Amino acid sequence: MTTVFLAAQAAQGQGGSMSFLIMMVALFAIMWFFMIRPQQKKQKEIRAFQNALQEGSKVVTGGGIYGTVKRIDAATNTIEVEIARGVVIRVDRGYVFADASSSVQAQPK
Repeated sequence: MTTVFLAAQAAQGQGGSMSFLIMMVALFAIMWFFMIRPQQKKQKEIRAFQNALQEGSKVVTGGGIYGTVKRIDAATNTIEVEIARGVVIRVDRGYVFADASSSVQAQPK
């Protein structure tokens, strides 16, 4: 009788670890589809935007500064952004994240 009881417990223990493994795989799949995959997709879009920058493009830097690209220096991987008439700053190309012409700006009433 105890042999049958121990065999039943052993089979039940293996099923429990198998369901735990399935739950862990399902949890990882959910994290992948809802967190990691969209982030990678967004990074790919940002990198494509940074590589397609041209002079005259309106951009937003990582610090939230709006401006217009005046010059692109591929050797040093920097761009010069005019933020006001006659005020030009040099920014690393990796810190330009958005197209300012397509972003919605709130207008004060």
